[in-house]
Amino acid sequence: MKLTFLSLILFISTLAFSQKGDVQIIKDSRIDALVKKQSEVKPPAVHPQIDGYRIQLFFDSDKSKLNANRGSFIARFPKIDTYTTYNAPSFFLKVGDFRTRLEAEKIKAEIEAEFPTSFIVKEKINLPRLNQEMKNN
Repeated sequence: MKLTFLSLILFISTLAFSQKGDVQIIKDSRIDALVKKQSEVKPPAVHPQIDGYRIQLFFDSDKSKLNANRGSFIARFPKIDTYTTYNAPSFFLKVGDFRTRLEAEKIKAEIEAEFPTSFIVKEKINLPRLNQEMKNN
């Protein structure tokens, strides 16, 4: 009895509150053009990466200290790329795109006096740049 009564009330409320009608959307025609432009397939804007090595020079929660260390490294080695990442709560400064550990060890030996806590990490690196002389040949 209760189930029948409950079903009857549910059926009546569904009929009473159901609505019918048409919805008309008025929009700017530029929206369709923007959606079409955004939906075009584009290749990802990434650099090809390979397995390699970088030297982690410094980490700290104060980004200004990291930038000071980055500046002193760039002054000494302007052709070696630097990479700053953030992994809460610290900023990390890594340098280089070394294909072999030996390449990384050579640079690490040169900077050891200024960055005594630096160490080599294995990670994905960008393809090293070609020297200008190599491009001309």
